[in-house]
Amino acid sequence: MNIQTLQSQLDNKQPRDILKTIYSQLDDLAISFSGAEDVILIDMACKLGLKPNVFTLDTGRLHPETYQFIQTVMDHYKIKITVLSPNQDALQALTHEKGLYSFYQDGHKECCGIRKVQPLKQHLTAYSGWITGQRRDQSKTTRDSLNIAEIDTAFSGKNTELLKFNPLCHWTSEQVWSYIRALEVPFNPLHNQGFISIGCEPCTRATLPHQDPREGRWWWEAAESKECGLHSSLSKPR
Repeated sequence: MNIQTLQSQLDNKQPRDILKTIYSQLDDLAISFSGAEDVILIDMACKLGLKPNVFTLDTGRLHPETYQFIQTVMDHYKIKITVLSPNQDALQALTHEKGLYSFYQDGHKECCGIRKVQPLKQHLTAYSGWITGQRRDQSKTTRDSLNIAEIDTAFSGKNTELLKFNPLCHWTSEQVWSYIRALEVPFNPLHNQGFISIGCEPCTRATLPHQDPREGRWWWEAAESKECGLHSSLSKPR
């Protein structure tokens, strides 16, 4: 599939129409679920009758509210969400050698690699493409050049090449929350406590209104490091 042609097809479409288009061309897509944006995609997909395959990453370190949120979404949309867990041998080796909070000293990449990246890498081999709720305005440092359709060079899909779709790429935070409130879409209650970007409990904190959304993630590290490895290697359309 030519990524440049696909990008041209999708570039001026609204998220709902983007989903309709990509599902008409690919029948093995997965929606990644973790935050408010992802539930909007689930909401749209379900209302379009697309019967989405949805998965989420259970790192073992999520907030209690997040676990409850996962169940709420399953109940609300009457769908099953595949819950991915880290390899227990790799996790035990890490915690045995370095303890439970080594990321505060040597960075979050190793921990995220075991708890997030490896389970995702294994899961995506069954699909030709995956769909995320990423938006450009989530981070001027790491997501400003995000595109609606991209080739994901960090992971491999069913046919080696893996497509990645970001239907909400051009949406703002205001548009996200207008949709959520207008259509009464479920959201993580931590958002009401000042949390914007929500990850693992030890690595997430509330932010002030003027701060970049990613300031609440891995706050002890440099701005350009505020990705966990799930969205760090993408190619531009060509």
